[in-house]
Amino acid sequence: MRQTISIPVLATVFGLGLAGNGIFMLVDPTNWYFAVPGVPTTGPFNQHFLRDIGLIFFLVGGAFMAGAVRPNVRVALWAAGAFWLTGHALFHLWEVAVGICGASALVRDFPAVTLPALVAIALTLWAARPSRLSAPSPSHA
Repeated sequence: MRQTISIPVLATVFGLGLAGNGIFMLVDPTNWYFAVPGVPTTGPFNQHFLRDIGLIFFLVGGAFMAGAVRPNVRVALWAAGAFWLTGHALFHLWEVAVGICGASALVRDFPAVTLPALVAIALTLWAARPSRLSAPSPSHA
């Protein structure tokens, strides 16, 4: 028998990844800066800026984890996270459109920038389906 992973479990794993990235940025911004491909080409190292963004990643990850266990606030939490992640991805797209970065940046950044935005949008749309919003949810879903 094939077992499937539930959407809230997927959201929890997604949130852990986002929060883990944020913790890395907060605790060790220098190593984060040099460990992530392409980051050093976007501008000089700025630990304050990296920690600010690390805090955002930590909070967005927390929103996905909290939404996984709190169905009554899931849509709001996941939509807020999706909003920021999508804005981040669109900003990267804008940088290519205006010539700040070459098109190769889109491929390089896809796994860490665009894909998380797409996952966040998909999770939010799943949670916002009318059948989900009107059906009573068990406390653990």
